[in-house]
Amino acid sequence: MLLPDWLNALILGLVEGLTEFLPVSSTGHLILVGELLKFNDDRGKLFEVVIQSGAILAVCWEYRRKLVELLFGLGHSRQARRFVLNLIIAFLPAGIVGFLAGKAIKAHLFNSATVTTTFILGGLIILWVERRQRPPRVESIDDIDWRLALKLGLFQTLAMIPGTSRSGATIIGGLLLGLSRRAATEFSFFLAIPTLFIATAYDLYKTGGILHAEDLSAFGIGFAAAFVSAFLAVRGLLRYIGGHDFTAFAWYRIAFGLIVLSTAHYGLVAWTG
Repeated sequence: MLLPDWLNALILGLVEGLTEFLPVSSTGHLILVGELLKFNDDRGKLFEVVIQSGAILAVCWEYRRKLVELLFGLGHSRQARRFVLNLIIAFLPAGIVGFLAGKAIKAHLFNSATVTTTFILGGLIILWVERRQRPPRVESIDDIDWRLALKLGLFQTLAMIPGTSRSGATIIGGLLLGLSRRAATEFSFFLAIPTLFIATAYDLYKTGGILHAEDLSAFGIGFAAAFVSAFLAVRGLLRYIGGHDFTAFAWYRIAFGLIVLSTAHYGLVAWTG
């Protein structure tokens, strides 16, 4: 039975907000949940773009003081200019790949088979990285130079494959590059702002024509749900990494992927791909 639009919006908004900034792949979760809800047509895909902006606003609100300092410090603070330049450098690889290959990636890889594979593979990679973890060489996001920023941006391009996780790729990549857990996590948060904002604006420009006035209330519910849940997820993750590693997220990814495989194998859910 199909659910009313407002309930689809609420569920997908919560899924987007809770998973966008955790290393578990919001895109992968939205693809799978959208299939379960039968809300994965062009309108459903546009909805996913709209609610993403709610998650972006949440991280902007959490770091509003830092963002204001950066804005007003660009004219006189070398550190502020360096940090903003690092974000631009880190964004460019994914921006270029998305512009050149985004349409093909969505056409061929946005399915449950890809998501399941990358869920499990990503979990195994996290376990491997945590096992070989060394003392960090970079403790603060202000200590990141342009070379590290570029390397983090290259890691972010891996997230073009659904199920990989944008935050997971940048956070785990940061750990491999010698960043502390907090530095890697916070840089991932800040890098999400230009990345998700530009991706959202571009997708709205390309597909916003199918949005109708009667959709606004449901989309508003999804936007609000994504904002609140993303805000709680960001706060929760920052507290969590103070005393834990990312192993729990690795096992979650592996277990979730195996559940999807099992439901497909036994015919419980007819996943695409």
